[in-house]
Amino acid sequence: MQEQTSAIHQNEMLENKKKGRMAHKAGTYFIKNIHYYILLILPLAYFLIFRYGPIAGNILAFRKFVPGGSIYGSKWIGFTYFRLFLQDPNFWTAFRNTWVLSLMHLAVTFTVTLAFALLVNEIRSSKLRNVVQTVTYFPNFVSIVVVVGLMKELLSPTNGMINGLLAWAGIQPIFFMNEPGWFRTLYISSDVWQYTGWNSIIFIAAMASIDTQLYEAAEMDGAGRWKQIVHVTLPQIMPTLSVVFILSAGQLLNVGFEKILLMYTPSNSQVSDVIETFVFRMGLENNNYSYATAVGLFSGLIGLGMVLLSNVLAKKVTGHSLY
Repeated sequence: MQEQTSAIHQNEMLENKKKGRMAHKAGTYFIKNIHYYILLILPLAYFLIFRYGPIAGNILAFRKFVPGGSIYGSKWIGFTYFRLFLQDPNFWTAFRNTWVLSLMHLAVTFTVTLAFALLVNEIRSSKLRNVVQTVTYFPNFVSIVVVVGLMKELLSPTNGMINGLLAWAGIQPIFFMNEPGWFRTLYISSDVWQYTGWNSIIFIAAMASIDTQLYEAAEMDGAGRWKQIVHVTLPQIMPTLSVVFILSAGQLLNVGFEKILLMYTPSNSQVSDVIETFVFRMGLENNNYSYATAVGLFSGLIGLGMVLLSNVLAKKVTGHSLY
């Protein structure tokens, strides 16, 4: 009995010594790399304050907000606001516009970005590649306000360059910014111009990490440049494509609010009114914060569902997923 007690006591001492060494090692590692943790303070504070902090405000979707009262509402009313917006035809118009615009935007921008990255990867001259990348990165740093302002100037029916060319060809001026049929085309094409170069960085980086011996082996087997792209490049960057697609699917209902708001006119409202502009109008313009919060929460839950669904689909189709 005493031998068993002694053995147990020795095991406990060994475990305590092991834990002590691990704690000392962790403390030493932390002190050695403390400058890295200091750099993390601001990013962590940003996410805690502006990303995770506002989650608590979702309680307002289930409570009635009264101006001058608590910021979290004064009375519990359950799913009243959810029933209200689900019966609102204006909400369903915005919901439909959001889906149509988002799916078109994802299909076009994802395809164009991938095609552009493949073309850049085929440029053999490093100097020419650097010039192309620099030129195409630049629009990403142009303010959205400036981009929309340029669009309005170029497409102006009175003195715009585009309508000037149409008039020279004998075509009547087109009010591009007011025409509902042109809204989605202008929105997506301007995003392609502004963000294609910047968004292609991750694809170009993935292609740069591909083992060159794979291309050499494919070339020895008689594969041309196109077959090398199909059978070497695309399969090798498939994990990156899957992750980008999953993250993009989660943002389907979060279209570019600022650009849409700047391009919004009463004439094109039937196609330009999306969930975010609907929330903006209900919340800030009509002071119906609980109603707007309910719509925003509903949109967020659908986005979460899209991430989960796209993750499952990507895993089944490509064999790669985010988690």
